[in-house]
Amino acid sequence: MTTTRSTPLEHRTAAPARARLLPVAWGGDTPFPGRWVGGVSLVAAPVLLGAGVLLRLPFHFFFPEQLAARAEHPHLIAVSYGAFAAGTVLLWPALAVLAARIGRHSPGLALWGGVLAVLGLFARTFHAGVDHLAFQLADRQGVEAAARFVGETYGAFHVFSTLNLAIMGGWLLLAIGAWRTRVLGPVRAVALAVTSALPLGVLKGTTPLSVVAVAGLCLALVPLGSTVLRDGPTPGRAAALRWTLTIIATIALMTLIGQVG
Repeated sequence: MTTTRSTPLEHRTAAPARARLLPVAWGGDTPFPGRWVGGVSLVAAPVLLGAGVLLRLPFHFFFPEQLAARAEHPHLIAVSYGAFAAGTVLLWPALAVLAARIGRHSPGLALWGGVLAVLGLFARTFHAGVDHLAFQLADRQGVEAAARFVGETYGAFHVFSTLNLAIMGGWLLLAIGAWRTRVLGPVRAVALAVTSALPLGVLKGTTPLSVVAVAGLCLALVPLGSTVLRDGPTPGRAAALRWTLTIIATIALMTLIGQVG
C-alpha cells in the first residue's frame, strides 16, 4: 500500500487559497492585533463603556442601591453591566495599537503605560465577575441578603487588589506618551488622562466624574480608531461578508458552548 505526501509546492498553493477566502493583513505598525481589530476596538470599546455608564446613571452610586436597581430594572442593569464588561475586554486591542504608535518615539512610556493599562483591564474584568455573582445572589436570595454579603466581604483581599493603582497609572502614562509623541493632540491627551478618574471596584454606579471619564476616552480614542481603519486598503465586499458571517457564527457557537458550563 502506498501513501501520497503533499509536496512543498502543494502547501504553498493551498495557503494563498485560504488567504483569499478570509484575507488577513499581517504587517504595518501593529501586525498583532492588526489594523481592523485594533481600529474596531478603538471605536467600539469606548462606546460600549459609555453606554454602560449612562444606562446606570439614574441610580445611586453605592452597591446597595445598585443591587436594588437590579431587582427593579433587571434587564436595564444587565445590559448596563454587560456593555461595560464587554467594553473593558474589547479595549485591550485599542491599548495595543495606541502603545505601538507611542512606542515609535517614546518606548518607555509606551511599554509601562500599556502594561499597566492592560493589567488594569484585568482588574476591571475581575470586578465584573464579582458584580455578576452579586446580582445572581440578589435574584435568588433577595437584595437584602446580597447587600449584606457584599458589605461583609467588600474589603476582602484578592490578588487583583494590587492592580488598582495600575488602572489609574496606565492611562496617565499613555496620555503623557501620546502628547509627547504627538499621537494625540494636547486636548485629546488630557481627555485620555481623565479616563484614570473612572471609578473602580465592585458594583460601582455612575457619578458625574464617570460620565466625564468615558467622554474623555471616547474623545481620545474614537477619532484615532477612524484614522486607523482608513489607513490602508479596504477589503472587497465578498471578503467583508465572509468575515462578518464567520465572526457572527463563531460568537454564536462560543455563546452556546459557554452556556454548557
